[in-house]
Amino acid sequence: MVLLEFSMAPRGVGESLSAHVARIIDVVDKCGLPYQLTPMGTILEGDWPEVMAVVTDCFELLRTEFPRVSVSLKADYRDGPGGRISAKTDKVQQILGRKLST
Repeated sequence: MVLLEFSMAPRGVGESLSAHVARIIDVVDKCGLPYQLTPMGTILEGDWPEVMAVVTDCFELLRTEFPRVSVSLKADYRDGPGGRISAKTDKVQQILGRKLST
């Protein structure tokens, strides 16, 4: 199972990227995989081919309109069941003995 964090945006289109990011998140939301949106990126959970297909779909969406697209990826593979997208945060909260503002 893979946890993959990515951020993606076109370059050279001005200062605000929120409209372009919203289009990417629409693709992510419709993919059916567990995900978490953060202010700096999006975390996906699934099998390697599944998460990479979502990233590819997002890239292709932007690539067709913009000559330059910035992509940042960070992945953590661990053999075993899913549910790590929330389990990792839950474990840290358990160790600290309190709820964090995540």
